[in-house]
Formats: sequence, structure tokens, C-alpha cells
Amino acid sequence: MGKVLYEVRNWGEYNRALKNRYNITLWFNNEVRAAWFAEATGERGSPKVYSELAIQCCLTIRVLLHLPLRGCQGFLRSLTALLGKPALRVPDYTTLSRRGKGLKVVLAVLPKNEDVHLVVDSTGLKLYGEGEWKVRLHGKSKRRTWRKLHIGVDEATGDILVSALTTADVSDGEVLPEMLDEVDAPVTKVSGDGAYDQKKDYAAIAKLGAEALIPPRRGAHIWQHGNSSAPPLERDETLRRIRRIGRRCWKLESGYSRRCLAETAVSRYKRLFGDRLHARDFENQTTEAFLALRALNIMTTLGMPESYPVN
Repeated sequence: MGKVLYEVRNWGEYNRALKNRYNITLWFNNEVRAAWFAEATGERGSPKVYSELAIQCCLTIRVLLHLPLRGCQGFLRSLTALLGKPALRVPDYTTLSRRGKGLKVVLAVLPKNEDVHLVVDSTGLKLYGEGEWKVRLHGKSKRRTWRKLHIGVDEATGDILVSALTTADVSDGEVLPEMLDEVDAPVTKVSGDGAYDQKKDYAAIAKLGAEALIPPRRGAHIWQHGNSSAPPLERDETLRRIRRIGRRCWKLESGYSRRCLAETAVSRYKRLFGDRLHARDFENQTTEAFLALRALNIMTTLGMPESYPVN
């Protein structure tokens, strides 16, 4: 099959959205400036000077512009000075690092009442180690360390509804049940690759009353014999159907091919924010990754391309 070419029908709107992604007034707006300082809580200890919203704003700009912590502090100082009036005090880099730990980041997603087809995938984000050029020439070493970012994407809108960050040794199937528990919208379908072909994943999907679109791995066996008096397993029926019509036809018939939108979301993340994390400890790494996902959702609301095949 030849490669299908696509044209964008809403280029003017999408072009404006691409430019507005880095419009600083989108991220550092009047709402943020109005709630810049923390309110007194009466708690013991040193009171917090800056609100959670202010810390989130600063760290979002850092992720968006690929700034180090000190560079973020300097950039925000110059930005607030340009606003005129009395310039806002800006958190120093140590405050940003300390307050970033455990910062609760809510993905910017509009409430959904309609049913959701959730497509899931994961990707690796490098912490430190050799670059790809050195690896290609000399091979990888033991110093390469990664974190694993798991995401669940709404197939209809491209919004990232749920996410998790784990160490590299955690499999995709281990994380899926916890991710499904965090989805607020009604889920009717869950699509994932063969890494999610595990009993606990099917059980978590069935708990939601959703359909599992997960192709069993090649060489997979039936879990429950056909002569059993128990109701047939959805996974076994999928495997039987694949054996009957082939894996490719099953993907087209079931709509599994829409799972590629999760891979598209991963590609967008890495093109915009890079393929590595810059924070040093796990809590700040989680905050950094989730802030990038939140920014990605905001960019999605600005406008996405509407494409159609031309051949």
C-alpha cells in the first residue's frame, strides 16, 4: 500500500494556534498575577509567600521554554519588570525546586459527559547518559537511565486524560488499572498494544464496563477452554477472531488502528518538550512531565489540524 497524503483544511486557524502556543500572555495572564501570593493559612512554621498557581506558572514557563531553574528566575524577573507598575516578586530557583516537589498538577481538560474511547501508550524519557550519536557509534553503557511516561488519550479530541510516571522497570500493564481509576469521564473502549495483554488489565477494563481492544501477543494461547461452562473471555474471543480473519483485518474491523493517536501524542510531547527530563529527583521529574502534558492539552484547545486524504 502506498503512503496516504493528507491536506489540512483549516490551515488559517491552525497557523494562528501554532503561533499562539508561545504567546507568553497565555501562560502568564491576569488570573495568575491576581493570585500570585499565597493567602495566610494560620499553619505553624514559615508561611508560604507564593501561591501554588504562581509556582505552577513559573515551572510551566520553564518547561515550555526549556529553561534551567536560574534561567527561569532571570526570565521571569525581566518579564515582570516589563509589565510596568510595581514589579512582582519572583520566586528564586531554590524555592521553585523545593515547591515543585509534590506540586499537584491537574491536566487541563474540559469536563466530558460523552463516552470516551481511551487509547493508551508509554514512552521513555532520558535522565542522563550518552546521546544517540555516541550510542550508534560505540553502543550504550550502563549509565543510561530513563523514566517511563504512561498516558491515556481521548481518541476523539486528542486530550490527555490521565498520566503516570514510573521507573523504567515498571511494565505498561502494571500501571493501567491505576490509570483507569483516575479517569473521570465514562469510558466505553480502551485500546492498547500487546503490552496490556494481562488478566489484571482486562479485569480493570471490565470493571468500567468498557470494551478492550488489545491484540494478544503473537503466539498467545487461549486462557479459557471453549468447553468451559463459564462465560467466554473477551480476550479469547479476540484471539479467535484474529485467527479467523487475520490480525490486520481485525484491526480495521475493530477500530484498533485509532490507537495510533496515543503514539501521535507521544510524538507531539517529544517534539515540543524534548525526550529527556531535567529535574534530578523523582518528585520534581513527575511535576516536570505532568506540567508538559498540561501545557500540551492547552495547546490542543488552541486549535488542531483538520486533515483529509487527497489520494
